[in-house]
Amino acid sequence: MSVEVELRHRFGAFALDVAFRTERAGVTALFGPSGAGKTSVINAIAGLFKPRHGRIAVEGRAVLDTPSGIFVPAVARRTGYVFQDARLFPHMSVADNLRFGWKRAEHRCAEAQIAHVIEMLGLRELLERRPLSLSGGEKGRVAIGRALLSSPDILLLDEPLAALDAARRAEIVPYLERLRDQARLPIFYVSHNVDEVARLADDIVMLRGGRVVAQGSVFDLLTRINSEIEPVGAVLATNVAEHRDGLTVLRFDGGELYVPRLKRESGARVRVRIRAEEIMLAREEPKAISANNVLPATVTAIGGAAQADVQLAIGRVHLVARITRASVARLELQPGVGVFAVVKSVIVDSSQ
Repeated sequence: MSVEVELRHRFGAFALDVAFRTERAGVTALFGPSGAGKTSVINAIAGLFKPRHGRIAVEGRAVLDTPSGIFVPAVARRTGYVFQDARLFPHMSVADNLRFGWKRAEHRCAEAQIAHVIEMLGLRELLERRPLSLSGGEKGRVAIGRALLSSPDILLLDEPLAALDAARRAEIVPYLERLRDQARLPIFYVSHNVDEVARLADDIVMLRGGRVVAQGSVFDLLTRINSEIEPVGAVLATNVAEHRDGLTVLRFDGGELYVPRLKRESGARVRVRIRAEEIMLAREEPKAISANNVLPATVTAIGGAAQADVQLAIGRVHLVARITRASVARLELQPGVGVFAVVKSVIVDSSQ
């Protein structure tokens, strides 16, 4: 499902001037520092403000086109919006909050779909409770469910984890991963947290100062060195190959990774992350070493300032290793040099 966004608007001294297009369902992260214009963009998509100039189209259907005088009001745009503070109705039960979105949908989903959303977000045990008795993570899950049951064409999430502590974030993230994998609609996710984006997003639109400075797949953009985004090392799409000796073998386009045994069947898709700091480099293959993952690679670029970010190619996949400048000199690293990437740890997303 394509979504086209082009906006120009001035808020006092701040000028918003963005243009981007997405071509598929899944999570597109609007990523950048505070004040970059991220929330203004999703407010425009939702119809909460009308920019001086712009065009927004979903599957070719314009909901905003200022040259043509088109401005579809928010209530008619079929967008589900999840705010930071959830904004549940305190006098209603969880079940009634969920049904509130469903009752106002232009095309109400079937009871089976309601049951699916409740199951997907783990809400069944909460249905009779009131919002005041819920944790922050639980409130967030209910708000997402309410938005989904409004049968939206697009789901908008404005930093839904920002107001939560670490424990509550850990509680809700697996449900967001499940939403990413199961929902069949475009999801725009506002965040300024790199780890959050690496874990949840399929694509990234990087904003700074009201402008798009980078756009691309999360699997590619986060391994670009000398970019606007601090590299986290890599996000890899893998498949379960087999289970062996208490480990699970994950196959990706370039090799295999060994991780503690997962409760997943062969062929299952698994997203993993490797932080730049968790990769050591060697010019010769280590023989007697406890690390399970030693991958032959080729240096493609070296960047960074105080420390060196070494971009590595393994097949068609890229990693980034963060090492000292002294190590770069001692190993005589430069583009084209072959190395072995020793991966100390691999993060497997909790939804797996």
